[in-house]
Amino acid sequence: TRASTSGGQPGRATSTCTRGRGAGWSTSTPSSCAPAPGRRGSPSCFGKTRLVEKHLGQFVDERKAKQLQERSLPIEGCATVAGRTDKGVTALQQVCSFYTWRKDVQPGDIKDTINEAAPDKIKSLVVSEVSREFHPNFSAKWRRYLYIFPLDGDATSISEDEQSSTILENPELKAPQSFDVAKVDKIIRQLEGKMLSYKIFARDTQASRSDGPATECFMYHSRAAVTKLYSADENCKEGTTVMCVELVANRFLRKMVRVLVATTIREAAAGADEDALLNLMDATCRRATAPPAPAEGLCLVDVGYEDFDEQRCFIVD
Repeated sequence: TRASTSGGQPGRATSTCTRGRGAGWSTSTPSSCAPAPGRRGSPSCFGKTRLVEKHLGQFVDERKAKQLQERSLPIEGCATVAGRTDKGVTALQQVCSFYTWRKDVQPGDIKDTINEAAPDKIKSLVVSEVSREFHPNFSAKWRRYLYIFPLDGDATSISEDEQSSTILENPELKAPQSFDVAKVDKIIRQLEGKMLSYKIFARDTQASRSDGPATECFMYHSRAAVTKLYSADENCKEGTTVMCVELVANRFLRKMVRVLVATTIREAAAGADEDALLNLMDATCRRATAPPAPAEGLCLVDVGYEDFDEQRCFIVD
């Protein structure tokens, strides 16, 4: 997980965050593909954020500590994360931030504290001081997700030019469908380099964020490929054949990746044209797209604060 320890959390700002000069901190930590820290998601997701906040308490300034004591609240840091994850979604990296007025806080101290908190669950990669304006979510330029879709036992010898015998259970049609991974790749590549409204692919969005600019995303990278997923289990040396869908965009709407993956598979199985997703953009009812693919296949890989470089992606030409 990447964690960034900088400013206070929007919507919960106090005078501590709004007056004078304070120190913003950024720290980066990896996770063993366990549920990512976030304000939304499974109890384990929330627990990791709370774990970080609890151990950041020792870096809270005296004024903030007094405010917390007066309200009978525990003295903890207030961490803001780069992105939310729904229940079941995993993460390789995450970025969080917290704010303090103290001048004696050192990056190494924060890093050591987080690493000692729960060595088997979370590890800090990078800690750095950032400006007060930094926000791990709003300052990010892009996010990268992977969706891993397992292929069945017959798929061990397939290539991207062969048709997968994997069965996709369509919740609406109640009928199994086979699909071609190469076709999935061709369809989803049509999204690259375009600023589009993805409102039809979103779910559970607020009314104010269900239309207009709030639904527009720029897709930097969208590819699909067959690969092998290996396990730490010594009894599974051959690995599992999977389809990997890699998406990088400046932002993603709620459940957008999962709906995109499910809809692309559906369209590929139906033999649709390569511009199938683009044709759906003008639909007025979200039922035109497929139900979200299972959350367990989705992983937040990285969050970037510099210009996007395609060479850091897994699936490149």
